[in-house]
Amino acid sequence: MRLPLPRTRPRSLAGQLFAMQVVLVAAVVAGCAFFAYVSGSAQAKETAARQARAAALAIADSPSVREAIRTPDPSAVLQPYAEKVRRDTGIAFVTIMSLDRVRWTHPDADRIGEEFLGNTAQALRGETFTETYTGTLGPSIRVVTPIRDGGRITGLVSAGITVERVSSQVRAQLGALGLAAGGALALGGIGTYVINARLRRHTHSMNAAELSRMHDYHQATLHAVREGLLMLDGQRRIALINDAGRELLGLEPGAVGRRVADLDLPAPLTGALLASEERVDELHLTVDRVIVVNTRPVVGGEQRGTVVTLRDHTELQALTGELDSERGFTQALRSQAHEAANRLHTVVSLVELGRAEEAVGFATAELELAQTLTDRVVDAVAEPVLAALLLGKAAQANERGVELVLADDSLIDDGALPATLPPRDLVTILGNLIDNAVDAASEAVTGSTPGPEAVPGRRVAVPGRSTRALVTVTALAGEDELLLRVADTGAGIDPDDAAEVFDRGWSTHGAGRGIGLALVQQAVHRNAGTVALGGGPDGGAEFTVRLPLAIGNRTTHPMKEATA
Repeated sequence: MRLPLPRTRPRSLAGQLFAMQVVLVAAVVAGCAFFAYVSGSAQAKETAARQARAAALAIADSPSVREAIRTPDPSAVLQPYAEKVRRDTGIAFVTIMSLDRVRWTHPDADRIGEEFLGNTAQALRGETFTETYTGTLGPSIRVVTPIRDGGRITGLVSAGITVERVSSQVRAQLGALGLAAGGALALGGIGTYVINARLRRHTHSMNAAELSRMHDYHQATLHAVREGLLMLDGQRRIALINDAGRELLGLEPGAVGRRVADLDLPAPLTGALLASEERVDELHLTVDRVIVVNTRPVVGGEQRGTVVTLRDHTELQALTGELDSERGFTQALRSQAHEAANRLHTVVSLVELGRAEEAVGFATAELELAQTLTDRVVDAVAEPVLAALLLGKAAQANERGVELVLADDSLIDDGALPATLPPRDLVTILGNLIDNAVDAASEAVTGSTPGPEAVPGRRVAVPGRSTRALVTVTALAGEDELLLRVADTGAGIDPDDAAEVFDRGWSTHGAGRGIGLALVQQAVHRNAGTVALGGGPDGGAEFTVRLPLAIGNRTTHPMKEATA
């Protein structure tokens, strides 16, 4: 049985690049060497031709040569002269001949008197030319020029260098060129290896397919994760951000590369993003959202940046507020049930004592008192969510000794509120305002307000104020806007703190509080409304919220805040 061959892992990206670069460097070096060889060979031939031409022209212009040609035996004078010139110039041969091609000189004396092998027609016409011809010494690069005596051509001179000598010179240069090319190839290979070793460390020895697959997974993960992901470089600039992160921070698609300090985020959130230490589950507010921030520095010998995760806590915070309201409503109902049992026992006891008329009167008074607010709310507020909220908050306020009343001018007809106005936002706005008002009215009566040195918010005591704890709610739906106003008989808010009441953490109740008004501000902003703080008719605080009801006006804009 043949065992399956193990699958070999593809070469890493660094290895592939190394092989490609080595081949490329080798090809470049080989190409340069070939070019240098061709260029050197052509240059050597050109140099040989110039050298031969200079020697031939010098001999042709020599007066002693012209005089020797006139003698009966030119070879006797010209042969020693030609050989001396040949040795001094380093050329292969110098041949001086008659017009009928008979040699007067030759490196081989035995060939003197023989016919010159080569072309002479151009020289006989008075021209100097260069050619490559195979003669008695083999292939050579030769120059042929005429010898003039006065205006008459009396002889010819041919000087040349053998091709073998030129080739030997080129071969000598090629050896040096080969050494240089080998050194360049070795140096290029070492440099390529060093660079690719570094690349291998940075790519963790992954091949191109693995890197491409990782990039695809990386992009898919960024878009799939519902949590916000933000990566900052060492200069605190955005290096990467996913869709959820841009949505949570309210950033445009071109946010990559911008500095965190230039993003116009709330100061506490900006501080958390710029912090060099780790942050865990910190709660921060933006204009529209409550987000949980976690940061972790990326450290590798030096701080390289920060990884930030963002979770949307807005809905959870709203649900927590609703749950607190429901829990308070349940406790109020439990208390009312307990109180109703006490009252029922009182009625039964009066009947057993034979005081039926007093029992009927007591029961009737209790029923009228309990029914008054219910009838008033149901008649004025046809919106079921707001009506239920007001009844529940009235029960909670009653348990704390605070009377919650609905203003006489309150009126919300059925269908007056558009579907684009979320009931949850109405609960967030009105519920938090009523809770704060009940706290303020209750504290003003009981005198339990903490001192200004103990908490960040301060309330101002007003001498001579009535001890009646009262919260007045106005809910009025007009043609274009919904008006929600909550006033209390509490101690009011110090004018110095009026600009900070909507900041997260501002509270008159110590640590762990101070998010209610911030959530109110967010909900109002989401619905393109305004919220204003002023003084109430009974000396306490009064918050006025206006929300547009026209669908065309329901676009987000920076919220206007007014402080009385």
